[in-house]
Amino acid sequence: DPLAAKQAHAAAKAKNVIFLFMAGAPSHLELFDNKPQLAKFDGTLPPAELLAGYRAAFINPNSTLMGPKFKFARHGQSGNELSELLPHLATVADDLAIVKSMSTDAFNHAPAQILMSTGSQQFGKPSIGSWSLYGLGSESQNLPGFVVFSTGSKGPSGGSANWGSGYLPTVHQGVQLRTSGDPVLFLSNPRGVDERLQRDSLDAINALNRQHLDQVGDPEIATRINSFEMAYRMQASAPEAMNLADEPEHILKMYGAEPGKPSFANTCLLARRLVERGVRFVEIFHEAWDQHGYLVPDLKKNCEKTDQPSAALIKDLKQRGLLDDTLVIWGGEFGRTPMVQGDPNHDGAGRDHHPNAFTMLLAGGGMKPGVTLGESDDFGFNVTKDKVHVRDLHATILHQLGLDHTKLTYKFQGRDFRLTDVHGHVVKGLLA
Repeated sequence: DPLAAKQAHAAAKAKNVIFLFMAGAPSHLELFDNKPQLAKFDGTLPPAELLAGYRAAFINPNSTLMGPKFKFARHGQSGNELSELLPHLATVADDLAIVKSMSTDAFNHAPAQILMSTGSQQFGKPSIGSWSLYGLGSESQNLPGFVVFSTGSKGPSGGSANWGSGYLPTVHQGVQLRTSGDPVLFLSNPRGVDERLQRDSLDAINALNRQHLDQVGDPEIATRINSFEMAYRMQASAPEAMNLADEPEHILKMYGAEPGKPSFANTCLLARRLVERGVRFVEIFHEAWDQHGYLVPDLKKNCEKTDQPSAALIKDLKQRGLLDDTLVIWGGEFGRTPMVQGDPNHDGAGRDHHPNAFTMLLAGGGMKPGVTLGESDDFGFNVTKDKVHVRDLHATILHQLGLDHTKLTYKFQGRDFRLTDVHGHVVKGLLA
């Protein structure tokens, strides 16, 4: 079994990962990184030295500064600071590790998303979920070890490359499940095919595939065998795992979930159900955060959809004793500029892409709760303390899973490749 559970390099703090990928890039300046100085200089041009060597995606970098549009407050015993747009996440402030010093190399969506997912801006590299499966295998016999959902107005700009297996055997790629109807297409048998006929057909096909595997040793044949068998088992297991009607009313209310109605809330609750059933890596892409314009109304809409379920997921995992070994990640591919895009005096004003500094949240899985790591400058433009590159985040996630990012390698085209390539270090300040 290519997905059989494997021994980690070291004792693991986390067994599972749930990545809430806020694709499109939420504004750290409105949600997490409070900048009173930016408010003070609202409407003025940024300092010339700040823009030295800076390349913007769409705006003239020498555009006026725009102050934060929402208020901030400190919460819990930790004093973690969050925007008024996130009242539910504020209730779990003491469970959050907030990283205000993230940085990346890309300033457009597809390459930045693929970098966040695979450690490279180029297509064709394995995703972090695939690396996790490759390194650890799966504890679920009846569901894929790496499951993907997509919510929001569209899928991620980087497409399926965000959960692809690259040069790893394709058995390690993410499996996209639907949130309404059959979880996967063709889950139900066609008319005239009963269970006995299906089982006999699979046995015959698999016998031929095993003969071929013995002759040529191609791992993709093993992937095909595993895929057929997994599909057969999923016909019984997937509908049960995806049936939110099994959940008590108070849990549905806590998430804001409605069975049968696709939503980010539903997928968060499904993520908890899947890790309970041994799924190694669950990723939810919510592509809705690209506020080049209408920053204020669109941020309100996005937070109304995602804040309550995100907090509910952390609370639910905690009350079930699952948060200790489930790592929850919340964040997008980059941040937004302190400079305005559009007319600052119009409701349609927004912010451009910004790779130099942004914020991500972590909870559970052996992360230090209630900590805020790193700082950006007075404008939220550059990291000034404890910079965490995307590849450092990858190294840290693998470390919590018990995997050494320098030893988790795969030989391809004569070279040993790894998720972090020749970069990355574990961020010790985040570890409990």
